Amino acid sequence: MTRQEMVAAVEAEIGRLEQVRELLQRSNSDRIVALAGTAKGAREEQKRTMSAEGRRRIALAQKRRWAKQKRELAASSDARK
Repeated sequence: MTRQEMVAAVEAEIGRLEQVRELLQRSNSDRIVALAGTAKGAREEQKRTMSAEGRRRIALAQKRRWAKQKRELAASSDARK
């Protein structure tokens, strides 16, 4: 890509961004902010909880990964001897 092509691509992107900015400025920006704030607030109120069974499964899976890693490390060190 030549320098002129890169400059043209940047100018095209700037043009697209300016169009988006104009659309956002023309729209009811207060309404957009209010909706965004509401959605964020709703997300913050809903905390995800994990069941004891879910935590147990994750812990067991991690222990299996550690055991596999330990076996592979032992096998590679035995192979070097």
